[in-house]
Amino acid sequence: MSEGRFTILVAEDDASIRLGLTDTLETEGYRVAVAANGEEALRRFRSETPDLVLLDVMMPRMSGYDVCREIRGKNREVPILMLTAKGEEIDKVLGLELGADDYITKPFGIRELLARVAAALRRSRLKSAPAEARDPVEPFPFGTAVVEPGLRELKRGDEKISLTQLESRLILAFHRNPDRALSRDHLLNEAWGIDYCGTTRTLDQHVSQLRKKIELDPARPEFILTVHGLGYRYRPVGDQEG
Repeated sequence: MSEGRFTILVAEDDASIRLGLTDTLETEGYRVAVAANGEEALRRFRSETPDLVLLDVMMPRMSGYDVCREIRGKNREVPILMLTAKGEEIDKVLGLELGADDYITKPFGIRELLARVAAALRRSRLKSAPAEARDPVEPFPFGTAVVEPGLRELKRGDEKISLTQLESRLILAFHRNPDRALSRDHLLNEAWGIDYCGTTRTLDQHVSQLRKKIELDPARPEFILTVHGLGYRYRPVGDQEG
């Protein structure tokens, strides 16, 4: 059974999948709101204020991408898991760029789905709890920008760049471990939690999006460096070579 009475919005145009998800989630103790198209999904989101959104990418009237963009324009906290039948990486990257927390590729196993839902809800609940003493609350430099933890944004001169919850967690992990090679598993634990059952490819895609916000030239990163066969290393400005 789920912890507490969380509400999950299931936005899926396929009636059989929608019914299956509803039955499964309700059996686990969740309250479920459903939508069969993108416009209905936004209406239900506004009226139900769900704790998590399962959002199909391909829906009539309004795509899952557009729904995700609209939700993120109003709410940066609620976890959004994208459901996609597509295998192309660009589709998954687009969802992450728009603020989705994770994606699940159809067909998916019920146990995997439930584990990811539970993990996303726990991360969301932990975020609302008092911050750990080791997490900075004052602005700090990162690359050539300044991170505002309380506002969850980057500042570079007069430019302000919003950060997703996962991007903020990754930045904090790098900030706490300058010049240290961090494994992908370590970063997944820091950002997603130890019970995350997704793949390291999701991490790589989030790092790629973070580089677009941090690096002056994302194709030739200077600050978030790849450590081949292991993970990534953050190199502060003062440690730049030559």
